[in-house]
Amino acid sequence: MKAPEQYDPSKANSQDVPPAGGHKSPDRPAPAIPAGTPTITQTHKRTAKAHKKAFEWQFLLPKYWAIWLLLAIVFPMIYLPLRLQFWLGRKLGILIYKLAGSRRRDTLINLKLAFPEKPAVERELMAKQVFVNQGIGVFETLCAWFRPNVFTRTVSISGLQHLVNAQNEGRAVILLGAHYTMLDLGGLLCTQFFATDCMYRPQNNALLNWFIYNGRTSIFGKQISSRDMRSLVDSINSGHVIWYSPDQDYGLKQGVMAPFFGVPAATITASRRLAKMGNKNNPPAVMALHTYRQTPDNLPKGKRPHYHLTITPALDGYPSNDEIKDATRVNEILEGLIRIDPTQWMWFHRRFKNGPNGRTDIYK
Repeated sequence: MKAPEQYDPSKANSQDVPPAGGHKSPDRPAPAIPAGTPTITQTHKRTAKAHKKAFEWQFLLPKYWAIWLLLAIVFPMIYLPLRLQFWLGRKLGILIYKLAGSRRRDTLINLKLAFPEKPAVERELMAKQVFVNQGIGVFETLCAWFRPNVFTRTVSISGLQHLVNAQNEGRAVILLGAHYTMLDLGGLLCTQFFATDCMYRPQNNALLNWFIYNGRTSIFGKQISSRDMRSLVDSINSGHVIWYSPDQDYGLKQGVMAPFFGVPAATITASRRLAKMGNKNNPPAVMALHTYRQTPDNLPKGKRPHYHLTITPALDGYPSNDEIKDATRVNEILEGLIRIDPTQWMWFHRRFKNGPNGRTDIYK
């Protein structure tokens, strides 16, 4: 079921906008959470108790001071009401949009390639909203790590039966996600319904890698490095749900060219290999996951945000004998989910940086 469209200012009309100086309807308080309702942490499901990485004294070196300063500024803000965090996230996103020239340019190029039918002014509004959503996503992710209970009773899900049926058959599940702006909040909300492990690519910055990994230990039972095949095979053999995001450009060493939003894109084929691991007679089920904030970014006073998760049916006959066909199929599924609200996907990544003959020059 398609979630409601998020407000698009480019499509506003006179009926959408209240008259200047007109009567403003009073804010209605959000329904109170009934006493005794289990919190997020009380209903959290995980495959194992995750262990944190140890602190390293090198993190105190001057080259990391800028990160510590940023954390010192932002971290206390996650204890503000969510409405204020959303407001700050909007301001942060707009500021980054103005200051991060290369990321802004990459986003506009990506949107022009993916949505050539839209006028430039509309694509610019979409680009700004991408950064606004990402600014809010910073607070959503930090709260998911350190204040998860603020999201109690904020989530709904459709398609859960596909995953449950596969698990009841004793099958592992490869859950194909995407890089949505809410980041790890999507993982936290998923664990209200099922335990999941996740695959990740280690950060180049050692301090950021330590901080992100330890934050995620409060969500995922097991974090599997893309280089750790032994842990991956163990999770599949144990019948776990494994979250994997194949929506970025890692070149053609382990990928093929396949259309994404109508544009040839280097598409990693690891999901095909994952689907072949484990029990050959009862292989993993491969399905896609969409995480979506339905609430507008200007969260009304007294209201709680709401998020919706969608799980697709398992891909039938996947993998086939044609890796390009399989990559195209995965891209089409992810594209369909991203189109529910394109501005909640990270368009500032250089998704089309590689072509059939190596690096392209479209971002120059």
